[in-house]
Amino acid sequence: MKILRYLLIFVPISIIGELLQVSPTLMFVLAALAIIPLAGLMGEATEEISFYSGPRIGGFLNATFGNATELIIAFFALKAGLFDVVKASIAGSVIGNILMVLGMSMLVGGIKFKSQSFNKKSTEVSSSMLLFAVIGLTIPAIFTHTVASDLLNTRYEGLSIIVAVIMFSIYLMSLYFSFYTHKDIYAVQHDEEVISKWSLKKAIIVLVGATVLIGVESELFVSVVEPMSAAIGLSEFFVGIILVPIIGNAAEHSTAIVMAYKNKMDVAVEIAISSSLQIILFVTPVLIFLSLFFTPMSIVFNEFELVALIFSVLIANRVSSDGKSNWLEGVQLLAVYLIIAVSFFVL
Repeated sequence: MKILRYLLIFVPISIIGELLQVSPTLMFVLAALAIIPLAGLMGEATEEISFYSGPRIGGFLNATFGNATELIIAFFALKAGLFDVVKASIAGSVIGNILMVLGMSMLVGGIKFKSQSFNKKSTEVSSSMLLFAVIGLTIPAIFTHTVASDLLNTRYEGLSIIVAVIMFSIYLMSLYFSFYTHKDIYAVQHDEEVISKWSLKKAIIVLVGATVLIGVESELFVSVVEPMSAAIGLSEFFVGIILVPIIGNAAEHSTAIVMAYKNKMDVAVEIAISSSLQIILFVTPVLIFLSLFFTPMSIVFNEFELVALIFSVLIANRVSSDGKSNWLEGVQLLAVYLIIAVSFFVL
């Protein structure tokens, strides 16, 4: 969205703030406001490149860079040893996409249109994948309750790597499924022809530049999470599960809501559910692999995160099962998200 570009002014402001050693809370806000438009530019550049690369490569680029911002933020948090923040941000991104983004899209679209429809077949496939993904995160947690505590540290790492490899393999298979063998399921009819607004050179330069700047801002952002949390009385867990996902996904969230308002519910649902799948099946395994170069991170999530994930997936599957949506279903999803958010706030 063009309005997000006005926030680019916070990129130099945040860097100046770091040089001036402003308070952690102010630095957190400045870096967050800088990340939001940069994430939007990254997404826009990826879409522009897809016009030149063709639908298959373009689809792969969108799938890969769709959650690049969250991956970059999580990487710096991982590097800083903030494992609880990393895992909370993973869970929060999935919960936020399924409940907040999908809910807001259904609400906004439902206010303008009495009923909206979307691709039921592709949603069923994605929902099944999402359920599998959450099960993949649940099993390791159950493992912790069945193995003697003195053996956990030695077996965590191996289990995490195995689960990560399986999840990443399923992710690659899902790409092959959606782009090759069953691409007809995901076909969307476009009422208007869409043309590229940028040259390929410009798109590549913007993508590279936005990625580098997101890396810079993410490092600034992560560096003040602990002091900021202590200063204003928020837990790092709440910051990770609520604030980080909202900041990292803001541009993508706004796109989904706008698409729903334009009666393109297919796109809105695809953004919400596919983004959640990418977080679990792509971002999570990559972070597990990257952690091996620092301090290995386990794939075990706490009980609160898992319960929230499971219920989020179940209610989203139920609401989207008929291929139609209305404003009341959106309200229901948002209500569940608010309950979860408040619960995590007081946790």
